Amino acid sequence: MADAPPQKPIHVGLFVTCLVDLIRPSVGFAAVKLLEDAGCRVSVPSQTCCGQPAFNSGDRRTTREIAAAVIAAFEGCDYIVAPSGSCGGMLAKHYPELFEDDPNLARKALDFASRTYELVSFLTDVLGVKHVKARFDGTVTYHDSCSGLRELGIKTQPRQLLSTVEGLSLIEMKDSDVCCGFGGTFAAKYGEISDAIVSEKTKNIGAAEAHTLLAGDLGCLMNMAGKMSREGKKIEVRHVAEVLAGMTDEPPIGAAAQEKRP
Repeated sequence: MADAPPQKPIHVGLFVTCLVDLIRPSVGFAAVKLLEDAGCRVSVPSQTCCGQPAFNSGDRRTTREIAAAVIAAFEGCDYIVAPSGSCGGMLAKHYPELFEDDPNLARKALDFASRTYELVSFLTDVLGVKHVKARFDGTVTYHDSCSGLRELGIKTQPRQLLSTVEGLSLIEMKDSDVCCGFGGTFAAKYGEISDAIVSEKTKNIGAAEAHTLLAGDLGCLMNMAGKMSREGKKIEVRHVAEVLAGMTDEPPIGAAAQEKRP
Protein backbone atom coordinates (compact mmCIF):
# COMPACT_ATOMS: atom_id res chain seq x y z
CA MET A 1 0.00 0.00 0.00
CA ALA A 2 1.48 3.34 -1.04
CA ASP A 3 2.27 5.89 1.64
CA ALA A 4 -0.21 8.78 1.91
CA PRO A 5 1.18 11.97 0.37
CA PRO A 6 2.53 14.45 2.94
CA GLN A 7 -0.04 17.02 4.01
CA LYS A 8 0.52 20.36 2.38
CA PRO A 9 1.27 23.07 4.98
CA ILE A 10 -1.19 25.92 5.35
CA HIS A 11 0.00 28.93 3.36
CA VAL A 12 -0.34 32.10 5.43
CA GLY A 13 0.17 35.54 3.93
CA LEU A 14 1.41 37.83 6.69
CA PHE A 15 -0.08 41.32 6.59
CA VAL A 16 2.73 43.04 8.45
CA THR A 17 0.97 46.39 9.10
CA CYS A 18 2.55 49.82 8.62
CA LEU A 19 3.52 50.38 12.25
CA VAL A 20 5.20 47.00 12.62
CA ASP A 21 7.07 47.49 9.35
CA LEU A 22 8.26 51.00 10.16
CA ILE A 23 8.48 51.08 13.97
CA ARG A 24 8.73 47.55 15.42
CA PRO A 25 9.82 44.91 12.86
CA SER A 26 10.54 42.46 15.69
CA VAL A 27 6.77 41.95 16.01
CA GLY A 28 6.65 40.77 12.40
CA PHE A 29 9.51 38.33 12.95
CA ALA A 30 7.83 37.06 16.12
CA ALA A 31 4.61 36.51 14.15
CA VAL A 32 6.49 34.52 11.52
CA LYS A 33 8.07 32.33 14.22
CA LEU A 34 4.73 31.64 15.89
CA LEU A 35 3.10 30.72 12.58
CA GLU A 36 6.00 28.53 11.44
CA ASP A 37 6.17 26.80 14.82
CA ALA A 38 2.48 25.97 14.29
CA GLY A 39 3.34 24.31 10.96
CA CYS A 40 2.41 27.08 8.53
CA ARG A 41 4.27 28.20 5.42
CA VAL A 42 4.52 31.97 5.67
CA SER A 43 5.00 34.47 2.88
CA VAL A 44 5.00 38.26 2.99
CA PRO A 45 3.48 39.62 -0.23
CA SER A 46 4.33 43.16 -1.31
CA GLN A 47 1.83 45.33 0.55
CA THR A 48 0.85 48.80 1.68
CA CYS A 49 -1.34 50.26 4.42
CA CYS A 50 -4.67 48.52 5.11
CA GLY A 51 -6.40 51.81 4.33
CA GLN A 52 -7.76 52.46 7.81
CA PRO A 53 -6.56 56.10 8.10
CA ALA A 54 -8.29 56.98 4.82
CA PHE A 55 -11.38 54.99 5.82
CA ASN A 56 -11.66 56.72 9.18
CA SER A 57 -11.23 60.08 7.46
CA GLY A 58 -14.11 59.42 5.09
CA ASP A 59 -11.97 59.03 1.96
CA ARG A 60 -13.78 56.03 0.48
CA ARG A 61 -12.26 56.41 -3.00
CA THR A 62 -8.68 56.07 -1.73
CA THR A 63 -9.69 53.30 0.67
CA ARG A 64 -11.24 51.30 -2.16
CA GLU A 65 -8.09 51.63 -4.26
CA ILE A 66 -5.94 50.43 -1.35
CA ALA A 67 -8.30 47.58 -0.52
CA ALA A 68 -8.43 46.33 -4.11
CA ALA A 69 -4.61 46.29 -4.22
CA VAL A 70 -4.34 44.42 -0.90
CA ILE A 71 -6.89 41.81 -1.96
CA ALA A 72 -4.99 41.21 -5.21
CA ALA A 73 -1.63 40.99 -3.39
CA PHE A 74 -2.82 38.14 -1.16
CA GLU A 75 -4.43 36.00 -3.86
CA GLY A 76 -3.19 32.46 -3.53
CA CYS A 77 -2.84 32.53 0.26
CA ASP A 78 -4.97 30.13 2.28
CA TYR A 79 -5.23 32.68 5.08
CA ILE A 80 -4.29 36.30 5.68
CA VAL A 81 -2.99 37.00 9.20
CA ALA A 82 -2.15 40.33 10.84
CA PRO A 83 -0.44 40.96 14.21
CA SER A 84 -3.06 43.64 14.86
CA GLY A 85 -6.74 43.52 15.74
CA SER A 86 -7.17 46.99 14.30
CA CYS A 87 -5.80 46.19 10.86
CA GLY A 88 -7.34 42.71 11.00
CA GLY A 89 -10.71 44.30 11.69
CA MET A 90 -10.28 46.66 8.75
CA LEU A 91 -9.49 43.78 6.41
CA ALA A 92 -12.14 41.39 7.68
CA LYS A 93 -15.03 43.69 8.59
CA HIS A 94 -14.78 46.84 6.51
CA TYR A 95 -13.37 45.71 3.15
CA PRO A 96 -16.66 44.03 2.16
CA GLU A 97 -18.54 47.27 2.96
CA LEU A 98 -16.42 49.16 0.44
CA PHE A 99 -17.55 47.14 -2.56
CA GLU A 100 -21.23 46.58 -1.90
CA ASP A 101 -22.02 48.31 -5.21
CA ASP A 102 -19.56 46.21 -7.22
CA PRO A 103 -20.63 42.53 -7.45
CA ASN A 104 -17.26 41.29 -8.72
CA LEU A 105 -15.13 43.03 -6.10
CA ALA A 106 -17.73 42.40 -3.40
CA ARG A 107 -17.36 38.67 -3.96
CA LYS A 108 -13.58 38.92 -3.79
CA ALA A 109 -13.72 41.09 -0.67
CA LEU A 110 -16.03 38.66 1.11
CA ASP A 111 -13.79 35.72 0.22
CA PHE A 112 -10.72 37.67 1.37
CA ALA A 113 -12.44 38.66 4.62
CA SER A 114 -13.46 35.07 5.37
CA ARG A 115 -9.79 34.05 5.29
CA THR A 116 -8.46 36.95 7.39
CA TYR A 117 -7.58 36.71 11.10
CA GLU A 118 -5.68 38.52 13.81
CA LEU A 119 -2.53 36.58 14.76
CA VAL A 120 -3.39 35.20 18.21
CA SER A 121 -6.98 34.46 17.18
CA PHE A 122 -5.68 32.54 14.15
CA LEU A 123 -3.30 30.48 16.29
CA THR A 124 -5.97 29.51 18.83
CA ASP A 125 -9.29 29.61 16.97
CA VAL A 126 -8.16 28.20 13.59
CA LEU A 127 -5.02 26.17 14.27
CA GLY A 128 -6.03 25.03 17.76
CA VAL A 129 -2.72 26.00 19.37
CA LYS A 130 -3.03 25.39 23.10
CA HIS A 131 0.41 26.33 24.35
CA VAL A 132 3.65 27.96 23.28
CA LYS A 133 7.26 27.14 24.07
CA ALA A 134 8.42 30.40 25.60
CA ARG A 135 9.73 31.80 28.84
CA PHE A 136 9.25 35.30 30.25
CA ASP A 137 10.17 35.95 33.85
CA GLY A 138 7.93 38.64 35.24
CA THR A 139 4.44 39.95 35.87
CA VAL A 140 2.41 41.33 32.99
CA THR A 141 -0.93 43.04 32.54
CA TYR A 142 -2.91 42.93 29.30
CA HIS A 143 -4.75 45.72 27.47
CA ASP A 144 -7.65 44.64 25.24
CA SER A 145 -7.46 46.79 22.13
CA CYS A 146 -10.83 48.06 20.90
CA SER A 147 -10.95 46.69 17.36
CA GLY A 148 -9.67 43.25 18.31
CA LEU A 149 -12.10 43.02 21.20
CA ARG A 150 -15.22 44.49 19.66
CA GLU A 151 -14.86 43.60 15.96
CA LEU A 152 -13.05 40.26 16.21
CA GLY A 153 -13.98 38.92 19.65
CA ILE A 154 -10.42 38.68 20.94
CA LYS A 155 -10.42 38.43 24.73
CA THR A 156 -9.60 34.97 26.04
CA GLN A 157 -7.20 33.92 23.25
CA PRO A 158 -4.11 35.93 24.31
CA ARG A 159 -4.70 35.09 27.97
CA GLN A 160 -4.97 31.39 27.12
CA LEU A 161 -1.57 31.37 25.41
CA LEU A 162 0.08 33.67 27.95
CA SER A 163 -0.93 31.20 30.69
CA THR A 164 1.41 28.66 29.08
CA VAL A 165 4.50 30.93 29.04
CA GLU A 166 6.93 29.70 31.69
CA GLY A 167 7.77 32.24 34.38
CA LEU A 168 4.96 34.64 33.38
CA SER A 169 2.27 35.81 35.78
CA LEU A 170 -0.71 37.79 34.48
CA ILE A 171 -2.27 40.49 36.67
CA GLU A 172 -5.52 41.92 35.34
CA MET A 173 -5.82 45.69 35.48
CA LYS A 174 -9.07 47.57 36.14
CA ASP A 175 -11.00 48.21 32.91
CA SER A 176 -8.58 46.30 30.70
CA ASP A 177 -11.21 46.42 27.94
CA VAL A 178 -11.60 50.21 27.96
CA CYS A 179 -10.06 52.24 25.09
CA CYS A 180 -6.54 53.66 25.54
CA GLY A 181 -7.44 56.83 23.61
CA PHE A 182 -5.38 56.07 20.50
CA GLY A 183 -8.03 55.23 17.92
CA GLY A 184 -5.74 56.02 15.00
CA THR A 185 -6.92 59.34 13.63
CA PHE A 186 -8.94 59.96 16.81
CA ALA A 187 -5.76 60.79 18.76
CA ALA A 188 -4.72 63.23 16.02
CA LYS A 189 -8.13 64.91 15.75
CA TYR A 190 -9.04 65.06 19.41
CA GLY A 191 -5.76 65.32 21.31
CA GLU A 192 -7.14 66.61 24.59
CA ILE A 193 -9.84 63.92 24.81
CA SER A 194 -7.33 61.25 23.82
CA ASP A 195 -4.94 62.43 26.52
CA ALA A 196 -7.67 62.27 29.16
CA ILE A 197 -8.55 58.72 28.14
CA VAL A 198 -4.96 57.47 28.12
CA SER A 199 -4.32 59.16 31.48
CA GLU A 200 -7.06 57.02 33.02
CA LYS A 201 -5.65 53.95 31.29
CA THR A 202 -2.09 54.49 32.57
CA LYS A 203 -3.48 55.04 36.08
CA ASN A 204 -5.05 51.57 35.91
CA ILE A 205 -1.87 50.08 34.45
CA GLY A 206 0.18 51.51 37.29
CA ALA A 207 -2.30 50.29 39.90
CA ALA A 208 -1.96 46.73 38.63
CA GLU A 209 1.70 46.81 39.72
CA ALA A 210 2.84 44.61 36.85
CA HIS A 211 6.35 44.84 35.40
CA THR A 212 5.24 44.73 31.76
CA LEU A 213 2.24 45.91 29.73
CA LEU A 214 1.18 43.73 26.77
CA ALA A 215 -1.34 44.19 23.98
CA GLY A 216 -1.91 43.07 20.42
CA ASP A 217 -1.91 46.44 18.64
CA LEU A 218 1.23 48.48 18.19
CA GLY A 219 -0.66 51.77 17.93
CA CYS A 220 -2.20 51.28 21.37
CA LEU A 221 1.14 50.19 22.81
CA MET A 222 2.97 53.24 21.44
CA ASN A 223 0.25 55.53 22.77
CA MET A 224 0.40 54.05 26.27
CA ALA A 225 4.20 53.77 26.28
CA GLY A 226 4.53 57.44 25.35
CA LYS A 227 2.15 58.54 28.09
CA MET A 228 3.85 56.41 30.74
CA SER A 229 7.25 57.73 29.67
CA ARG A 230 6.04 61.30 30.17
CA GLU A 231 4.60 60.32 33.54
CA GLY A 232 7.87 58.70 34.60
CA LYS A 233 6.37 55.24 35.02
CA LYS A 234 8.94 52.43 34.83
CA ILE A 235 6.71 49.85 33.17
CA GLU A 236 7.98 47.99 30.13
CA VAL A 237 5.74 47.77 27.08
CA ARG A 238 5.74 44.94 24.54
CA HIS A 239 3.61 43.40 21.81
CA VAL A 240 2.13 40.08 22.95
CA ALA A 241 3.62 38.27 19.93
CA GLU A 242 7.15 38.99 21.12
CA VAL A 243 6.48 37.33 24.48
CA LEU A 244 4.60 34.35 23.01
CA ALA A 245 7.44 33.75 20.55
CA GLY A 246 10.09 34.09 23.25
CA MET A 247 11.67 36.93 21.25
CA THR A 248 12.24 39.68 23.78
CA ASP A 249 15.82 40.65 22.95
CA GLU A 250 14.71 44.00 21.54
CA PRO A 251 14.40 46.85 24.10
CA PRO A 252 10.83 47.47 25.25
CA ILE A 253 8.72 49.82 23.12
CA GLY A 254 9.86 53.39 23.72
CA ALA A 255 12.94 52.38 25.71
CA ALA A 256 15.47 53.12 22.95
CA ALA A 257 14.09 56.61 22.40
CA GLN A 258 14.13 57.20 26.12
CA GLU A 259 17.80 56.22 26.37
CA LYS A 260 18.76 58.80 23.74
CA ARG A 261 17.40 61.64 25.80
CA PRO A 262 20.05 63.98 27.38
